[in-house]
Amino acid sequence: MNPQLFLAFTIVAVTLACTPGVDWAYSISAGLRQRSFIPAVAGLCSGYVVHTLLMALGLAALLAGVPGLLGWLTVAGAAYLLWLGISTLRSWRGARFSADDAVGQSANQLRSFLLGMGTSGINPKGLLFFLALVPQFVSPDAALPVPVQSGLLGLTFVLLAGLVYTAVALASRKLLHSRPAAARVVTLASGVIMVGLGVALLAEQLVPLAARVL
Repeated sequence: MNPQLFLAFTIVAVTLACTPGVDWAYSISAGLRQRSFIPAVAGLCSGYVVHTLLMALGLAALLAGVPGLLGWLTVAGAAYLLWLGISTLRSWRGARFSADDAVGQSANQLRSFLLGMGTSGINPKGLLFFLALVPQFVSPDAALPVPVQSGLLGLTFVLLAGLVYTAVALASRKLLHSRPAAARVVTLASGVIMVGLGVALLAEQLVPLAARVL
């Protein structure tokens, strides 16, 4: 691979991973509410692994070219974020972390993993991110085939995002578990972010539709 392009992609990937959003909100929530936040972070990363596989296999471009498909994916992602955000808002008053009270059963860990995977995997913005950004850092003159380069770049983002989300979850636990008031505020903000993004995604699809109808 082209070393300069790879370095540039790494810088961009770190910047994007460090930008607060729904992934941060879910990482913070997991850090506060669960015995182990690793399943949640692993779930978030797994969603991006799915996007990476789709991109490397060329399916992402095919899906993006199907009329209306991204719109329906956006609606599904918005509904999922609304549900996740509302669930977080309903629990904000009791937000805290206690090693005695946190739940660590495997069923809850699996649920945390699946919720994280859904958070990043069902978001069409993630699919568009890989479609729009990664190809700019692929060199057709490099020794590795383009699909392999795309896959390596995608997995690089997954690794960097995993490190950032782990740091976010760990920081939320260390800084907020002994401060119940702050934990409640951050949990409330996380829920608001999820709901806000869900509403924005819905509006993005429904407003143009309503304009055409009217």
